[in-house]
Amino acid sequence: MSVTLGLAAVPVEPGRDEARDAAKDELSDPIYRAAEPSWFERLISWLNDRLNELFEAASQLGPGGVTGLLVVLGVLLIVAVAIRLRTGKLATSPHARHTPLGDATVPASTHREEAAAALAAADLHGAVVARFRALARELEQRGVLDVQTGRTADELAAQAADALPDCADALRAAARIFDDVYYGGKPATADAYGVVAETDDAVRTGRPALAGTAS
Repeated sequence: MSVTLGLAAVPVEPGRDEARDAAKDELSDPIYRAAEPSWFERLISWLNDRLNELFEAASQLGPGGVTGLLVVLGVLLIVAVAIRLRTGKLATSPHARHTPLGDATVPASTHREEAAAALAAADLHGAVVARFRALARELEQRGVLDVQTGRTADELAAQAADALPDCADALRAAARIFDDVYYGGKPATADAYGVVAETDDAVRTGRPALAGTAS
């Protein structure tokens, strides 16, 4: 991952004003706004409040202030790297964090179409996510599970396993794959997609056990 701190706009021996402006320009990048919540807002506010103080003090650390300014820029670079890492693959919007299994109003068939399109485009990550969401919607549409906003993949597997004991192992395996790909940033594979797709197919044909009936 490349991280640019606006150094191209700073002279070889930056003046105090140029370095301050470059740092402020970097901190105004919208990607940092996406790294919210509140701790980040407080960090940005704190950095902005103290930029003038830092550059004022740094200008006294070496001839012409160059040494001190570079020290401060180095610190800001470290902050930028940390924030961009946070806003990479593992970062999701607040809405996405609360709906990992997708919108309950979108039917399973639509998710399967999305999975097929993603697979055709060699987007295995998207294919795995969409097909697991199809599985989740199928369980809800068939009445195996009640519609529940915010249900996790593990919860879905555990709850569905009670009603579909023959699919219990497959459901747990599919849930682990979804978590690894969606949350863990693990690369999706064709085999992983195959597990999720086969589980979805099994759920579509499986007969829910009657309440009170021994499995």
